[in-house]
Amino acid sequence: MNKSTLFFFLLLTVLLFSSCATRKDLVYLRDMEELKEYPVFQKYEAVIHRDDRLSITVSCKNPELTLPFNIPGSSNYSIGPDGNISTTVPTSNAADNANKGYLVDVNGEIDFPVLGKLKVEGRTRGQVTEMIKQRLIDEDLIKDPIVMVNFLNFKITVLGEVGGPGTYDITGDRITLLEAIAKAGDITDDGRVDRVAVIREYGNKRRIMFHDLRSKDVFNSPCYYLQQNDIVYVEPSAAKTRDNAQRTFSTFSMILSFVTTITSLVVLAVK
Repeated sequence: MNKSTLFFFLLLTVLLFSSCATRKDLVYLRDMEELKEYPVFQKYEAVIHRDDRLSITVSCKNPELTLPFNIPGSSNYSIGPDGNISTTVPTSNAADNANKGYLVDVNGEIDFPVLGKLKVEGRTRGQVTEMIKQRLIDEDLIKDPIVMVNFLNFKITVLGEVGGPGTYDITGDRITLLEAIAKAGDITDDGRVDRVAVIREYGNKRRIMFHDLRSKDVFNSPCYYLQQNDIVYVEPSAAKTRDNAQRTFSTFSMILSFVTTITSLVVLAVK
């Protein structure tokens, strides 16, 4: 075997192994076993934050009693033949919903008809539903209320090395980290599957948590189910960062060379 043949064989071997390593690094959930059952440890329900917009609808057997509690635009409702109100959450886009429903203010409260200020920040939809329902019963306003609470402005932001970075409006209030990545066009070849960050607001603070999407442990993360206004960030790979640094250095070198040349010409012209 001559030297050129040996060199070609070694080069082909290196490329083959590096390709396999790259593919392996990009495999999601690679430590999950086929047909093995993995328990779900958490029951997810979105928590209400400041600046959220909520659709709240009250219904009962006597529709006239509910009229003061249903503001226009909060939801679409109609009275059925049995006397109950059937409701549907508005399906329009975020721009149409911008001024609808109840806005959670800086104090974490909404101004609800008749009941006044209600503290809703930090509570789930189910908790707010039960709170309003109980208040209506306790204050003898409606004996058999049916309360529906929904989000009007649930959105997340996905940045970094994904196919389509941007802010996405979510229908309902349930989206997982993997679904968000898929919605943004999946992670690119330049992204790190093992360094996917979720930035989340907690009151007046922010917290960041990193995830390795190659491992099943992502299912146990408190950020696996995203909250509204979460920011998902996919880090670039070391190779991508190195290439960017090299391009920046090359551009700087060209500019420096150009400036040096111009300076030399000016000096010669002055002489």
